[in-house]
Amino acid sequence: MIPYSLLDLAPVREGDTPAQAFANSLDLARHAEAQGYRRFWLAEHHNMPGIASAATSVLIGHIAGGTSTIRVGAGGVMLPNHSPLQVAEQFGTLASLYPDRIDLGLGRAPGTDQATTRALRRYYDAADAFPHDVGELLAYFGPVRPGQKVQAVPGAGMEVPVWLLGSSLFSARLAAAMGLPFAFASHFAPAMMEQALALYRHEFRPSGRLSAPYAMLALNVVGAGTDAEARRLFTTMQQTFVRLRRGEIGLVPPPVDDIDAYCTPQEKAGVDQALACSVVGDEATLRDGIAAFVERHRPDELMLTANIFDHDARLASFAMAARACAPLS
Repeated sequence: MIPYSLLDLAPVREGDTPAQAFANSLDLARHAEAQGYRRFWLAEHHNMPGIASAATSVLIGHIAGGTSTIRVGAGGVMLPNHSPLQVAEQFGTLASLYPDRIDLGLGRAPGTDQATTRALRRYYDAADAFPHDVGELLAYFGPVRPGQKVQAVPGAGMEVPVWLLGSSLFSARLAAAMGLPFAFASHFAPAMMEQALALYRHEFRPSGRLSAPYAMLALNVVGAGTDAEARRLFTTMQQTFVRLRRGEIGLVPPPVDDIDAYCTPQEKAGVDQALACSVVGDEATLRDGIAAFVERHRPDELMLTANIFDHDARLASFAMAARACAPLS
């Protein structure tokens, strides 16, 4: 069996507001819950008008409060932006409100540009302290020790699952050393996926939290009635990546009929490389593509994601993806 989960960024479309993005995310989470998705994760980004999930723990509470069984979590919280104590308190609060439903994924990047990192009052060189900060955070979730002067209230003694996220070998090696589950950002940075996965599994050391390696891989999945329509919907994501490389940040754009006319061949090649872990097509194409990805890489779980402009089309795509995953589960 292989579980399938969903990663959302609370996308803000052209013509929409963050409030509408939050309503759409909750609607999507409810649909995902009904369709057998195990988790609904939200990612922390800052100073990006097209992504409304900056206050990640607040939005997790909104989603968890509007659903009943699906696990809700961070994919992830960018730990260099926060003190470990604050994160422990926030997720201890969430886990108290929604027992056995909250996940905490931790990332080492700031999730933004350098100017915004400074505005967050934390500095990117804090990423060098990431292993220490992860250890400190885990300690806050442990039982209170005699003489412990600082404790997370709530948070101490709580079973909040902690994951490490990454797109390189650093977090794979750290997750293995600390005995934590590992999620690789193959949906936008697939270059080192196979190497990181092999390293994590080879170097994994059991811990009190996890007895054997558990790896999740992210996969872009866009489904529609025909392959051609799915490829058209996929151009929203392609445009977004082109804009990022041009230094243009903005709202989520509608699809275009011809992506090759939108960007240069060099830009298209770069986007194709970044989005190499994508399955785009009708239901049969999704089923075959997802099965081939799982057969090749053998993840323990899939994290599916897609930025599709039309909300109803996005709901339909994730429903199709769930049906495509069903034979695997």
